[in-house]
Amino acid sequence: MDAQARSVIAINAEALPWEERFNEKLGRALYRKNLITDPDTGMEVRVVRYPAGVINVRHTHPCAHGMYVLSGTLVTHAGKYGPGCFVWFPEGTVMEHGASPEGDVTVLFITNKPFEIHYV
Repeated sequence: MDAQARSVIAINAEALPWEERFNEKLGRALYRKNLITDPDTGMEVRVVRYPAGVINVRHTHPCAHGMYVLSGTLVTHAGKYGPGCFVWFPEGTVMEHGASPEGDVTVLFITNKPFEIHYV
């Protein structure tokens, strides 16, 4: 498709409602706002919020993904990261990530292809 024929997509994420997603493995809900999914590659961009103290236990993904911390502290198996930090998880990495006990964490979550989660 010619670049002139493509449309720019602009989304006001603040206006989107949070989608509650109950996670049976955690016994808790996580929250997200889906921004875009590329139909050709399956790449996804969403805003994700983990409630205070909720850590997604050891798991892998068949995709790489990154988390840009918007607010709070992202706790991972590799360390803790505050607002402005970008953390990249290579495909197949065994990982844990979520929010510190002190408060919720909100991240911009980006995958390079379709998202799946596999608990180990």
